[in-house]
Amino acid sequence: MGALSEEIRERIRAEFPKYPNKRAVTLNALHIVQDAQRQVSIEAMREIAELLELHPAEVHDTMSFYGFFRDEKAPLGKKRVWVCRSISCMLRGGEELLADVCHDLGVKPGETTADGEVTLEFAECLGVCEGAPCVLVNDECYPNMTAESTRELIKKP
Repeated sequence: MGALSEEIRERIRAEFPKYPNKRAVTLNALHIVQDAQRQVSIEAMREIAELLELHPAEVHDTMSFYGFFRDEKAPLGKKRVWVCRSISCMLRGGEELLADVCHDLGVKPGETTADGEVTLEFAECLGVCEGAPCVLVNDECYPNMTAESTRELIKKP
């Protein structure tokens, strides 16, 4: 059996009609795989390339261009927590918030907790300047965060 389940393959194929060619589906395919598997393995890249009729190096180029994607050497935790470091967030305590969360979790930005639960990262801007400092957990953005509210958010199932 390959790296991609038939369900993931179908989700990628479902993107084909939305774009002018299969190559244009590359970024969405990478997101689909990472969301499902918390990583994009080399084998998954090969299988994406096969589906999109590309060379695996082309898929790898797209994946490596964006810092968002993780490979099998550094998979994402169950939760991906981004702390914004934009100027607005910094001025309202974002750097201190990031330091507190690093201390609480025992990791540096870019690392995953030993139990595989949380990957902590910083974002240059999450676009919620009016709610600085803000935190993104997976796909949900939370404005006006404090160290305590962030701790509670991370603890939620």
